[in-house]
Amino acid sequence: MSQKKNLIPGKLQASRREFLRGTAMAATGFFIVPRHVLGRGFLAPSDRLTVAAIGAGGKGHDDLRNFYGSGKVDVAYLCDVDDRQAANSIKEYPKAKYYKDFREMLDKEHKHFDAVSVSTPDNIHAVAAIAAMQLNKHVYVQKPMTHDIYEARMLTEAAKRYKVVAQMGNQGSSGDGVRLMQEWYNAGLIGDATAIHVWTNRPVWPQGLAKPTGTETIPTELNWDLWQGPAQADDYHKAYLPFNWRGWWAYGTGALGDMGCHLIDPPFKTVGLGYPNAVECSVASTYEVMWNPVFHPESCPVSSYVKMNFPGKPGKPDVALHWMDGGIRPVRPDELGADEPMGNSDGGAIITGTKGKIMCSCYGADPKLLPTSRMSEAANVPQTLARVPEGHYVQWVNACIAGYGQKQLSSPFEYAGPLTETILMGNLALRSYMIKDANGHFPGRKKLLWDAENMKITNFDEANQFVKREYRQGWKLGM
Repeated sequence: MSQKKNLIPGKLQASRREFLRGTAMAATGFFIVPRHVLGRGFLAPSDRLTVAAIGAGGKGHDDLRNFYGSGKVDVAYLCDVDDRQAANSIKEYPKAKYYKDFREMLDKEHKHFDAVSVSTPDNIHAVAAIAAMQLNKHVYVQKPMTHDIYEARMLTEAAKRYKVVAQMGNQGSSGDGVRLMQEWYNAGLIGDATAIHVWTNRPVWPQGLAKPTGTETIPTELNWDLWQGPAQADDYHKAYLPFNWRGWWAYGTGALGDMGCHLIDPPFKTVGLGYPNAVECSVASTYEVMWNPVFHPESCPVSSYVKMNFPGKPGKPDVALHWMDGGIRPVRPDELGADEPMGNSDGGAIITGTKGKIMCSCYGADPKLLPTSRMSEAANVPQTLARVPEGHYVQWVNACIAGYGQKQLSSPFEYAGPLTETILMGNLALRSYMIKDANGHFPGRKKLLWDAENMKITNFDEANQFVKREYRQGWKLGM
């Protein structure tokens, strides 16, 4: 990636027919039904939304319950590679047809549903979501939106290209707390932001581990090949399933990917940040031998600190965003009383401005001006932003029924895309930090300079391997 080039393809670089020819399901033909034939969103006269789920267990099961609870959703199709994980959804939606390969489900059933919920390991989000969007299906994609930066840019472009209702599953973005913070900031209560500190208690799953070795028997209920998706083929190991995949770069995005969309979202939205132009970090190592720090590049770190710089808008200062995980927290603000809580058990965020500070807990909950004695000032700020009393899930359902561009979303891809890219930029820095050269040095431990337009680190080319990963044969971003 040493030469500058446009990474956004005209038609996402691959047709669906080309995609199918590279997979085992290429035996049947396929064509995309034009939107004017199905009607926008293929909605029933009763204004109900028919949903297909890609990932029916775990968080996917919870997502379906929230959609179905709106009273406006029919769950018609379920897809999961692990029958054990999908069992509860299969029981709750007995009329839903069950698939293991989402590509087969989309190929055979695309005329019969309106929208798709994607709740899989992170490395499958993009390929599943774009496949659905290219069939003009609305999509709800769990956070983080994608596994790598390139994918986030592609999904953002695809949502506009195919004119579908697309929302990321960071539900705190629909909360009142985020809107209060925006209103206080827009009213000038803390002046112009100069720094943001964000922290989390994650990971609460294993990280910083050596890659598992040896072979294990694949459970009969699991299709291990499909579970890996576009990741490079590897041996099955129970260390990855059902939840600990989050701590392995091949499948997950670590503590930052998991919680960044919940914790960085409130200040990102409040301050109106865009793309960063620089990133640097430090990473905790393990000491398996005294005085000899060890990094396991296949696994996300035990704890980390990331700093990103966001260029200021005209007349405004630059903003430094500081992320901390693995139990690390920022220094307690002088304005916060000794016995006053700082965020909550999941983490929190503090925006420092030229005239004051705003603090919140995870999901933007319980926002406060600091010192808290200033809260009387907040009470006088008028409400200027619409609230979302129906919640994040039903907001998406209603927007799908109304049609593209008819209703506002809290985390549409046009917003969620840059947010996700920011979070994944932190991961790029973390992975670059662990690159060792032939002399045993770590050349990636520097401030990495980012050309956002061209999605390229300009001063350490080795880091660019983490902008866009290579998919294994049979998988493509686009159909």
